[in-house]
Amino acid sequence: MSVGVWAMVAAGVAALIAGLALVWPRVRAEAGAEKILLLGPVFMAVALAIFAAEHFTAAHDLMGIVPKWLPGPLFWTYFVGVAWMLAAISFVVWREVRWSALLTAVMLLLIVITIDLPGVPKFPHTRFFWILTVRETCFASGLLVLAGSLWRGAFGNALVRVGRIVVGATMVFYGIEHFFYPRNVPGVPLEKMTPGWIPAPVLIAYVVGMVLLVAGVALLIGWRVQLAAATAGAVLVVLTAFFYGPIFLTEMHTTLAVEGMNYIGDTLMFAATVLLAGWGTERERV
Repeated sequence: MSVGVWAMVAAGVAALIAGLALVWPRVRAEAGAEKILLLGPVFMAVALAIFAAEHFTAAHDLMGIVPKWLPGPLFWTYFVGVAWMLAAISFVVWREVRWSALLTAVMLLLIVITIDLPGVPKFPHTRFFWILTVRETCFASGLLVLAGSLWRGAFGNALVRVGRIVVGATMVFYGIEHFFYPRNVPGVPLEKMTPGWIPAPVLIAYVVGMVLLVAGVALLIGWRVQLAAATAGAVLVVLTAFFYGPIFLTEMHTTLAVEGMNYIGDTLMFAATVLLAGWGTERERV
């Protein structure tokens, strides 16, 4: 594997081990669905650490994404990498989380505004364009729920409500996509096709799609929100480990290794986002 892939793997594993070790006392103190929901920030930290490592090791490749009107593209590439890493550390050590969650959400929304939305005139009828645009918006919305759950008063309540609606709507959108295109990889339904050696790919897509659809509706109508978020988030975590993990292992010594790690980070970030959507202002998690 390349240095970049090793760095992504190492960053993700380090964040996972540290995050689970530090969150475990709080997990033991909770009951039911809240045990699973508490893992949302940890999985978000793992995904952010993976993407931060990619920004540090593949900056010259990634800086081409920076808008042309913004000077210093290499600087901004490293800046985003540092921001992702600092946010990951914040979620792992559980310090200043409401600020790190809010600022990370703002950065993701800025990416949508400056990079994704300008492509609307070029790709208005391309479904993958909308899937990607909605993806970053959804990730940002999950972080808004996390920030709002730790923020007292009307501002926190507003963040939770808005963020949860966007996450729920995205889950419904993605869930429906699984039924129309079951041969594409599940979770975030991107362009990659499920490898032929994966057993029952259509069944997997239908199951994941149904879970996302039902849980997304539950979030939108406010019915059994914690259970819905915990169930769907857990399914996506299992999908990351036992679907995308094996795919990466088959690609780790090929030119698709970075792509394989990106799919792991992407799906795990979606899982974390769904888990965060189950958080709320009813009680402050400390």
